[in-house]
Amino acid sequence: MTRRRAPRDFGRLPLPGTNVPGSVAFTPDGGALTYLYSADDSLVRSLWRHDLVTGERRELASPLPETTSEAAIEREEQLRRERSGTSELGVTSYAWASAAREATLLVPMAGRLFVGIGDESVRGVHPIPGVAEASGARLSPDGRLISYTSGGNLHVVGVHGGAPTRLTDDGGPGVANGVPDFIAAEELDRLRGAWWSSDSRSIAFARVDDRVVPAVDIVPAGVDHAAELHRYPFAGGPNAEVSLHVAGLGGADPAAVRLEMAADDYLARVLTHPAGGWLVATLPRDQRSLTWHRVAADGSARILWREEADPWINLDDDTRILSDGRILRSSERGGFRHLELRRAEGDVERVLTRGEWVVTGVAGLADARGEVLFTATRDGVLERHLYAIPLDAAEPVSDPERLTAEAGWHDVVASRDGQRWIETWSDLETAPRVVVTGRDEPSVTIHAPSATAESLTLDPPELLDLVAADGHTTLHAALYRAGGQPAPAQPAAGVVWVYGGPHSQYVKRAWEMTVSPLRQLLARSGAAVVVVDNRGTANRGVAFEAILDRWLGKAEVADQAAAVRQLAARGELDIGRVGITGGSYGGFMTLMAMAGAPDLFRVGVAIAPVTDWALYDTAYTERYLGLPSANPAGYRGSSPTAWVAALTGDMLLMHGTRDDNVHFEHSRRVAAALATVGHDVELLRLPGQRHRVRGDEAIRLREERTATFLLRGLGLAGEAELG
Repeated sequence: MTRRRAPRDFGRLPLPGTNVPGSVAFTPDGGALTYLYSADDSLVRSLWRHDLVTGERRELASPLPETTSEAAIEREEQLRRERSGTSELGVTSYAWASAAREATLLVPMAGRLFVGIGDESVRGVHPIPGVAEASGARLSPDGRLISYTSGGNLHVVGVHGGAPTRLTDDGGPGVANGVPDFIAAEELDRLRGAWWSSDSRSIAFARVDDRVVPAVDIVPAGVDHAAELHRYPFAGGPNAEVSLHVAGLGGADPAAVRLEMAADDYLARVLTHPAGGWLVATLPRDQRSLTWHRVAADGSARILWREEADPWINLDDDTRILSDGRILRSSERGGFRHLELRRAEGDVERVLTRGEWVVTGVAGLADARGEVLFTATRDGVLERHLYAIPLDAAEPVSDPERLTAEAGWHDVVASRDGQRWIETWSDLETAPRVVVTGRDEPSVTIHAPSATAESLTLDPPELLDLVAADGHTTLHAALYRAGGQPAPAQPAAGVVWVYGGPHSQYVKRAWEMTVSPLRQLLARSGAAVVVVDNRGTANRGVAFEAILDRWLGKAEVADQAAAVRQLAARGELDIGRVGITGGSYGGFMTLMAMAGAPDLFRVGVAIAPVTDWALYDTAYTERYLGLPSANPAGYRGSSPTAWVAALTGDMLLMHGTRDDNVHFEHSRRVAAALATVGHDVELLRLPGQRHRVRGDEAIRLREERTATFLLRGLGLAGEAELG
């Protein structure tokens, strides 16, 4: 068997070919791009400006020393990075003022604020003196002021400096103004807590009181870290009390906004309205409806419309407010997410798209052409492309105009006028490329691919279709053949790499599939690796996802098992030698698969698994299982701790001791439960690590220990080692 070796740096981040310009945006005048990038191919990024005419590239903001290593980052910033899924260091965010007379740039870093104004924004940024421990910083649209939170209170400061003004005075232990609560950031994809009005005269902000939420001590054993106290909203328990308020800049007390919202409901979305005030969506605790309000600058509110869904609302970031007040929305009302246009008062004017495919995001509006630009699965869920449709289409469009050409995966950011866009493209063979293009102008390459599968001697997976356990639903899968062989001479031992949870899609025609270290390591060590997006995952429509309703881990495991049996029947896998691994929901799936199909899955590695859904958070768990009191059978049947007696294979658990999302207690409990039935498992603590494992050494340890345990359990002995 031919065994191909991975590149020497395959065990470090960023992975080969993935150091790509990020957070790419057009400058206000459209003549340049700004983006985050590491010139030395590390995780430490700077802010760069790329002139689209001359091609000149200039560094605008370099990282502060205290932002260049995980150990130096303060706890609050660590938690923000956890919620946002940020792995990069250095400069991790920036923003341009949307309507400033002079181009105005904000770069928050290490609790400090840096700005560039006018010509300065082309040369670099300077600090605002007297501001420290600032979080959630936001530029006013006119570029004159910055709002931020410090000590739990909302402040504003001028971009030229001066004494900050405090807008709230009730912040302190358990109360914070202007920042998102844990659930909003972790489960609702709302990472903001303050929103300027379009005239820059007032700010809407979230007030978060989590004193009713249970306190949890997290003790990061084995490292020099102090114990941490976290407020964690367990399923069925109290949520933080979140309310919306409006503060003017004239010194009056903030006004509470009276929304249709109970104390334990969710503040889901807030958008600045171009005509003044805000558009605000609230989500009840059962997450079966979404109510949209029009909020004025004085804090008054009225309901515009309510959306209802069965079995649950999937939140999106597709809402756009047109200059004439009409509202662009996406909806899953017809079973697939599609675009619709609503009048300013909220009623539906027209449905814009239709078909058995989904809109995955709005890239921008082309006002001059009267078009909306969006990404979608119209040409297959394995790819992403950019499309355009007219906003005044008389009938819903099922075959929109496609604006991207190459097969593969396109992430797109459009200019404000929608005339140009930035494409980040890759496929299985080629690392990402970044270009600026448009309808009537030549493309400008910003970043050329730095690697190919051939140059790195990596074997891309084969993408194939399988059939779900129901006997008819198509599942998309990726197969990494053992040793890179195009067709096996005999069935190979197999490893299922699984996530399998909602809001996920892992099988795609994109570089990230090819460059996965663990899958390449296992394949070159003699195991075929299988990745399957089972029913319940994203971008296949409501019915495909709704199989999860009221019971997790049953249909998903059945689909993974059906996929393995089909590949075994084709001669790809030795059905007597199959292992499984995954992290987070994939860790949960690993345990459920080992217990649900013990004759099939003989060895497993579960990383940071949920093992008892009563120990996980409110919004995520209750969306799928409801309240514990209303669905006790679903909670019991969906939790691996209830099925330990059925699990017979060899098991390795790995868990970060400082995980504030899926607490270490999950792994401790399932290990203890397994011990009570006479099944000893190996439990590897990852000292000081949170849910997202960070640092080259820790990541290498996780990947190599996972591969070694699986390979030994499958009879492919030897120590696995990344290149």
